[in-house]
Amino acid sequence: MLGVIFFGANILAGVSALSAAWVAGKIGLVNTMVFTHLPSNILLILVPFMPSLGLAIILLLVRFSISQMDVPTRQSYTMAVVDPDERSAASGITGVARTIGASLSPVITGALMANPVFLGAPFVISGGLKIVYDLALYFNFRGVKPPEEQLQTVTKENEK
Repeated sequence: MLGVIFFGANILAGVSALSAAWVAGKIGLVNTMVFTHLPSNILLILVPFMPSLGLAIILLLVRFSISQMDVPTRQSYTMAVVDPDERSAASGITGVARTIGASLSPVITGALMANPVFLGAPFVISGGLKIVYDLALYFNFRGVKPPEEQLQTVTKENEK
């Protein structure tokens, strides 16, 4: 059963990542990262509070349908705003940061899930941390536009 759920979840995550370029074309890279990731993380926090397994699964699947739009947009944004000679280092740093977070979380999750009282805590903690990340990202980078978005803004202003 878990295999089927996560198969479906990862298919939806793939569709989410593939649709990110279209969404980013409409609302911008930073907005796509934040405005799709925030609801995704709210859904993650709500999973353990669902009254039935079926509703929890549906909520998790809906979450996965928008959860990965931040990945390609973050990579695109990083490459666009960083000098060409620093792109490899910037990509490496962001990749290492994600890997470290992913490698530490199973240790913490395992410890929490060992006690039935804290079974839903990993959902709430991870969703909460990701919301803090999303808000920090938005408030720090909302004014830093990649060259393509700067050009779009100038073109729209000239059309008026």
